[in-house]
Amino acid sequence: MPRLGGESGASRIGRVGVDDDAIVSALYRTYREPLLGFVLRLTAGDREHAEDVVQETLVRAWREASRLDLSGPSLMPWLATVARRIVIDEHRRRQVRPAETGEGVVAEMPVDDDTSATILRVMVADAMRELSPAHREILNATILNDRTVNQAAEVLGLPVGTVKSRVYYALRALHVVLSERGVLA
Repeated sequence: MPRLGGESGASRIGRVGVDDDAIVSALYRTYREPLLGFVLRLTAGDREHAEDVVQETLVRAWREASRLDLSGPSLMPWLATVARRIVIDEHRRRQVRPAETGEGVVAEMPVDDDTSATILRVMVADAMRELSPAHREILNATILNDRTVNQAAEVLGLPVGTVKSRVYYALRALHVVLSERGVLA
């Protein structure tokens, strides 16, 4: 069953009496930008086509709104899968029918399918939101900003040993959150 993501979406709209249109509006606000970025890669940067795919994806989410599981961590994996299938179906449809005027003028560029990597990035970002502010701060100061422990200690004004221990405990907390969501074994 598809799910609607985290505190940013699910708990705010998962209340009794909320209709499908409100759910889709929340989906649009929460997932339009990351979904558009994902689809732009699938469509070789064709923004108009990508926006059409995002719109069709959200229409399909609207059709399934009564079946959405609002208690889950994120709907992005389901939306990405739907969008990817739309792009594949359209590509297959173009391959079967004869080219129309103006089609085929620009050679189609092969696009790497990085669906898994994108979904993992979204899931880690959602998991980061569940960490304490201190854990988020230390991971941002080190890993996410590509700094050494010594550089982060200087930026944060903390002893190196403190930064090391905070990174250790923040990574453990992140691992627990990701494990609870089934991302890690």
